[in-house]
Amino acid sequence: GGYRLFARLGAGGMGRVYLSYTPGGRPVALKVVRPELAEDPEFRARFAQEVTSARRIHGLFTAQLVDAGVDAATPWLATTYVPGPSLQQVVQRFGPLPERTVLLLIAGIAEALQAIHATGVVHRDLKPGNVLIAPDGPRVIDFGIARAADAGALTSTGLRIGSPAYMAPEQATGRPATPATDVYALGALAVHVATGTPPFGDGPDPATLYRAVHEEPDLDPVPAGLRGLLLGCLAKRPEDRPTTAEVIATVREHPAVAGHLRFGDDWLPHPLTSQITRHAELPQVPAEAA
Repeated sequence: GGYRLFARLGAGGMGRVYLSYTPGGRPVALKVVRPELAEDPEFRARFAQEVTSARRIHGLFTAQLVDAGVDAATPWLATTYVPGPSLQQVVQRFGPLPERTVLLLIAGIAEALQAIHATGVVHRDLKPGNVLIAPDGPRVIDFGIARAADAGALTSTGLRIGSPAYMAPEQATGRPATPATDVYALGALAVHVATGTPPFGDGPDPATLYRAVHEEPDLDPVPAGLRGLLLGCLAKRPEDRPTTAEVIATVREHPAVAGHLRFGDDWLPHPLTSQITRHAELPQVPAEAA
């Protein structure tokens, strides 16, 4: 698409992500899908549909889609570059986060989900690795892309859609995903961030999925002030889960935030703030791009 790749930011089940720059020098994250996906006509059709939907998403807590190549030999898309680590990296390095930080994360991610759901898109793969941490709050990435690969021709090759530790029971049993599916994933993500471990443990995927469908989550390690909200998000039946608006309202009423959902200078622990500052210093515009 005319973008020059300067560094690899990461890789996952859907493809690889690279650092690039717009002609004006703004950094972007450019995702190139896996070759076996590029060869599947059904994936290509769904990918084009999801890109069209993603262009309509303008949430402040999402990474904006800025460009895409749906007809390229290897499909790709570019989003705004978020100068911060993923929640997965944060928990691995710093351990569980404070209760107030977790509450603000929940509210920000719930607002991102509202923007995503308003366009008719369900994320389907919300997890700590798909939430980046910026100085002014979280950014949800990869929304809707999982749906593009949610096809029998692809899953039969062994490509898993969704992450078992955060998959709702209806998703694990092959039923349709709805906005309530993302609310479940938000609850599971919050448990991980608050305790360092997903609600059904870190065991083999089949065992994790079995427990998610048939057993209750272990919330004993979760701070008492978060348990009620997270238990509601993790309800087995989609209709028993709160809406994203109800999640935000519950967070706002929590004593730890005192009615103010603000991502000020103190919303993150100091060591993490320093780490994000270092991330923000990385993508300088190379002379070749200028």
